[in-house]
Amino acid sequence: MKVLVISHMYPSSFSESYGIVVFQQVKELQKLGCHVNVISPKPWVPFPVKYLHERWKAYSQIPPRTMCDGIEVYYPRFLQFPRNVCSAHSGKRMYWGIRRLIDRIYKDFEFDIIHAHLAFPDGFAAMLIAKKYDKPLVITPRITDIDNTMLRGRTCSNAIYSVLHNSSAVISPSAQIKAKLLEKININADMIPWGIYTKNVFTGKSNLYQTYKDHTTLLSVSQLIPTKGIDLNIRALAKLKTKYPSLHYLIVGKGESKDKLIELTRSLNIQDSVEFLEHLPHDKVMEYMSICDIFSLPSWRESLGLVYLEAMAHGMPIIGCQGQGIDGLIVSGETGFTVKPKDVDSLASTIDFLLANPVKARDIGERARRLVLENYTWEKNARQYIAIFKELIEHDK
Repeated sequence: MKVLVISHMYPSSFSESYGIVVFQQVKELQKLGCHVNVISPKPWVPFPVKYLHERWKAYSQIPPRTMCDGIEVYYPRFLQFPRNVCSAHSGKRMYWGIRRLIDRIYKDFEFDIIHAHLAFPDGFAAMLIAKKYDKPLVITPRITDIDNTMLRGRTCSNAIYSVLHNSSAVISPSAQIKAKLLEKININADMIPWGIYTKNVFTGKSNLYQTYKDHTTLLSVSQLIPTKGIDLNIRALAKLKTKYPSLHYLIVGKGESKDKLIELTRSLNIQDSVEFLEHLPHDKVMEYMSICDIFSLPSWRESLGLVYLEAMAHGMPIIGCQGQGIDGLIVSGETGFTVKPKDVDSLASTIDFLLANPVKARDIGERARRLVLENYTWEKNARQYIAIFKELIEHDK
């Protein structure tokens, strides 16, 4: 089976973590016998734009083609404007940017099926390619398709509606996205959640235990941006610090909000109880997960972050936000907790419960660990996708 993946969200020299879930799924599909080529369109950076901003310079340095873990990855350019200017036509521009490359690829790689991540613009471009080659099309939309892109105007909304209703299958990675697709677009999507690699779960004895032996540790792993709710954790910590003086908050990640978050810890006089660890290699993140007591990421714009699954696989009780992707994964109070969005009191109360009831917290973490290791792995994800791919290809013959 030959699969053509179209996704601008894919690791590159610009960012090794951007689109990591797509990379991990593709890698597992390849491992299970699929032949996969990836088309990951990137913005065209004309002279002298690449000298005006570091971001655009980094885009310009992405190679047009590379081999990544035995997978052929192409990075064709298409015309994209900053700040979503003229975004309503970005699907057509992406199609014009990739069509000739796909014509060339098809001579040696006659793909059987197309899989696009995001309904727009990737799915729109993929829809036009699928029509041209008369191939089945599978779309895996994201929450941004519904909560962001569809709100940019009628043209964007109609484009997403057209893509999803003209695809052979729509697959949702979370219960939240599935429910919104049904409510807003009348699409009853199949649900196949993301997964983890069980081999990445840290099972050794870490020296970090000695470093934090006198602390009860709260952990977050994310970009430091406002929607992740890191500031809510800091404010909750300030409320609980007197009751739990050993409580120590570890924050892994970097981003635009870091300076404001540091200033917040100072204004609340808890700077000695909050540790910013910057960006860490993935294996080191897993090691930190193995020694921490609670994972909290009260993000109010999250489809199904892999860090929740990774934290659960390490036996940590997790805290997420109600109404987000994690809400459809866990049963609150059984395999984790969900709190009210942007509500410090709800968050502080939940952390307080876990700290005051360590036996219950361990039981919740153990149930979470079993849930993830039995149901949320990349192998299971890939096998479910392959079953759908095979059915569509057979039906298309």
